[in-house]
Amino acid sequence: MYGARQKVLWWGALASVAALIALCLLWETVLAPLKPGGSWLALKAVPLLFPLIGVLKRDLYTLQWSSMMILAYLAEGVVRGYSDQTMRWLGWTEAALVFVFFCCALLYVHPYKRAAKKAARELLDKVARSRNGHQ
Repeated sequence: MYGARQKVLWWGALASVAALIALCLLWETVLAPLKPGGSWLALKAVPLLFPLIGVLKRDLYTLQWSSMMILAYLAEGVVRGYSDQTMRWLGWTEAALVFVFFCCALLYVHPYKRAAKKAARELLDKVARSRNGHQ
């Protein structure tokens, strides 16, 4: 609908959510697991598969709800970035990936929402004019 800008934003959202999934899996299984050999915390990557599928399809609704859902990962990244003693960079990397996804998702959806609002306003104006013309 809007060309190269939308394509870049879509790729940004797709790459950041895919990288976030990889980071969550690696973090909890290899890089800094809570227990040697990995932990069940790796399952935190599973909810991210739903936005990944929606982003692949360029589904606007998925981009909208996932931009709110992903903020939980931002909170985790910031908390672990401040509190972890050994691998703080993992938390800050998670927070950065969430920030990229959030911005790309919102900026991707914005022109479509603006166009939908404009179409709704035009429809309401048309209905109002037809009512005024028939009375």
